[in-house]
Amino acid sequence: MGQEGKRDGKARGARRFSFLSRFARDRRGSTAIEFAALAIPFSLLVFAILESCISFAGQELLTNATDDLARQLRTGRLPQAEVTVARLKEEICPKLEIIVSKDCPDLFVDLRTPGSFAEAATYTYKISNDKVVLMKGTQQDPKQFVAEAGPETSINMLRVFYKWPVITDFLREAMQSFSDGKTLHFATTTWVNEPFGK
Repeated sequence: MGQEGKRDGKARGARRFSFLSRFARDRRGSTAIEFAALAIPFSLLVFAILESCISFAGQELLTNATDDLARQLRTGRLPQAEVTVARLKEEICPKLEIIVSKDCPDLFVDLRTPGSFAEAATYTYKISNDKVVLMKGTQQDPKQFVAEAGPETSINMLRVFYKWPVITDFLREAMQSFSDGKTLHFATTTWVNEPFGK
């Protein structure tokens, strides 16, 4: 009986060893396990790339729309008498609507005529209390988002801001500029008007 028990024990041990060795050699499920391990970081990478590409495209559209509007102002195609903040937004918004909300609710425009390029360099902005605040040097500018088109041969400065929504949740913390999960896109250009009155 003892010998028989020993033989049974050896047989069970051999079967167990055989099962474990077969399990170690079996590669049929390894692809599924590897894919499961890599799926999450791969998905995060894909979403990060898509978010960055769409955001970059939005920034480029904003820059191009700003340059187009500046050209109209510089050449006198958009008459000085018709320049208002609402009109400037009307000129820019249709160029952005391909990828932003209808009527561009988060679009802000500022046009002014600095006395010199050195003065233009002092115009900055900051984000304070979830708002874009225009600055002049270290002080808040008393004029916020105005439309002051200069006459011919004057220096003009156009600044355009858009609060861009960050779509991907895990990127929002790193990209957001505002508490509602949006980041700021900004474009500016400074030029001297052509003598369009002649």
